[in-house]
Amino acid sequence: MKSNYETLLEEFSSEQIQELDGIITAYKGKEGGLIPVLEKAQELLGFLPVPIQQRIGEGLNLPLSQVYGVVTFYSFFTMKPRGRNTVRICLGTACYVRGGKKLAEDIKNNLKLKEGETTPDRRYTFESVHCLGACGLGPVIVINDNVHGRVKPDKLKNILEQYH
Repeated sequence: MKSNYETLLEEFSSEQIQELDGIITAYKGKEGGLIPVLEKAQELLGFLPVPIQQRIGEGLNLPLSQVYGVVTFYSFFTMKPRGRNTVRICLGTACYVRGGKKLAEDIKNNLKLKEGETTPDRRYTFESVHCLGACGLGPVIVINDNVHGRVKPDKLKNILEQYH
């Protein structure tokens, strides 16, 4: 049976684990250190699987249940790998009636993903949101921080291909 360390090395490099250990050490014994460690760990590793949470908990002398509770409570933490590019489709009323639903289906088919999933090559993560605040530009997709308005299905593939 593999140790947690061996399991971690399959997903992350030894350099990443060493850097994580340095982050943990910097916050060990500091009150309120858990969230900054989790933020820095996610920035470093991209996501927070349970073995990473366990390592953080052990390093900070906190139970796994406390670490897991924080990770699952805050929506900006993720336990699943995410893509380099996050594709968000607006399904608010204005975007929806202007073709957002069809566009969402096209994105799912193009990327071969369901809502909340990441492509196997970790190029894309697909999400839908209820409003992006750009109703006049509907339907809208946001890829990373780039807003694409009045998106037509025939333009979708070209837009996606811009993001490697």
